[in-house]
Amino acid sequence: MEKLRRNLTFMVIMFSSMVTAQERITLEDGSRLSVYMVKPAESLSEPAPLVILMGGGPGNASISRDTSIWLGGGFAERGWMVAVPVSPNNRAFRGDENNQKVEQLILELQKREEIASGKVLLAGISNGGMSALEIARRNPGNYMGVAAVPALATSVVDNRVLSGFPVYLRIGGADQLGWADRFDETAEALTEAGVDLDAAILDSAPHMFRMNWESLESWLEKVLEH
Repeated sequence: MEKLRRNLTFMVIMFSSMVTAQERITLEDGSRLSVYMVKPAESLSEPAPLVILMGGGPGNASISRDTSIWLGGGFAERGWMVAVPVSPNNRAFRGDENNQKVEQLILELQKREEIASGKVLLAGISNGGMSALEIARRNPGNYMGVAAVPALATSVVDNRVLSGFPVYLRIGGADQLGWADRFDETAEALTEAGVDLDAAILDSAPHMFRMNWESLESWLEKVLEH
């Protein structure tokens, strides 16, 4: 756990120059959702593609803020508009009610001129990665793909709706929670469902790891083309 905290601290410091703004956004159901927004590092001549990025654990304000800085900052450097929502009930964005809040958030954000319409990228860490997969299964046609770094999946859930859907999955080989032991199960469940899967174990990496942007960026370019 101490190593995990040191890694997170390093990542936060590394992207501390990024500008992160917290907003309270009113959703269609009348509720208000706290969201950390990270704008693209450079001014763009056209609306930026949107990524909804969800933090791990309970997805609370502290976790979401840190996620917006180190991982959100990496997306913003590459021209993405980043939204990191704070879970309204400390359950990440798992479950039907929380899934719907992300869907409503996207509708509100895409009313803004600086955010591109059309498909959105879903990304998440740990519980956030599994939230992203849940949301994608509801209506995969609304999304470019899912970057789950990490996440788990099983054949108990019907993943066939994600047939042909792009998923980028990475799990640390030294994951403290034992997720590396479930990598094969997860990859098999998604592959058997026909998911367009880019999956790998990262040697000696912990549960939360420094992103290999060269690898992820190559995948992002592909999903933006489709």
